Amino acid sequence: MNRIGEDGGVPGRSKRFFQKGEYWYYSTREGVDIGPFDTHHEAETGASDFIDFILHAEPEVIQTLGRYAGKAA
Repeated sequence: MNRIGEDGGVPGRSKRFFQKGEYWYYSTREGVDIGPFDTHHEAETGASDFIDFILHAEPEVIQTLGRYAGKAA
């Protein structure tokens, strides 16, 4: 299924949520793994909160995050 704004064939997607040991994490599009969370549900909530934060962040905040994400990847 295409996301909003995507045209054509559906691009390959990677799993956003994954488990390491007993803990759950999620990956951002920038390749940063965020966690740990105790449950898959908590990781989903964390990802949703992060997306909401990004959607409402000032451009300067997004630029700063982009610089740090480049160093973490």
